[in-house]
Amino acid sequence: MVDVYIGVGSNLGDRLSNCKKAIKELSRNALKILKVSTVYESKPWGVTEQPAFLNLVVYGQTKLTPYELLGRLKGIESTLGREETYRWGPRVIDLDILFYGDQIINGKELIVPHPYLTERIFVLKPLSEIAPELRHPLTGKTVLEYLNDVEKENQDELKPLKEGL
Repeated sequence: MVDVYIGVGSNLGDRLSNCKKAIKELSRNALKILKVSTVYESKPWGVTEQPAFLNLVVYGQTKLTPYELLGRLKGIESTLGREETYRWGPRVIDLDILFYGDQIINGKELIVPHPYLTERIFVLKPLSEIAPELRHPLTGKTVLEYLNDVEKENQDELKPLKEGL
């Protein structure tokens, strides 16, 4: 079993319900879920003219290879109604492999650790709740160190959701 961290996001439809359904599907199809972070509402990143996102991070273990896991995540997204639009556009659900053990993967279809996770407060804040001392295999910096780097300039970008999961 390999430790994996999955980013979950939604900004279309019933966002909280979409996230709950994604977690349920993850536990049925891909992961033994061990921890789930708080749900945060965040401003869109990249393409800003779209609805706010709900974001969280799931920690679990899997027997799947990285590419098998990616295939399952794409299948879950499709099942939950995600349609491909444009990069960083609105979506019913978004599932990203943030970390897959301490592996470094630099493929056409998959880059792990996720290439933008060190810049995104909506990933770092929930990830820091469940794995603050997790080290980035390329840099050796912890999740908490990365969060401290981006938190001051992005504090107003994120707020915890009261109802949660």
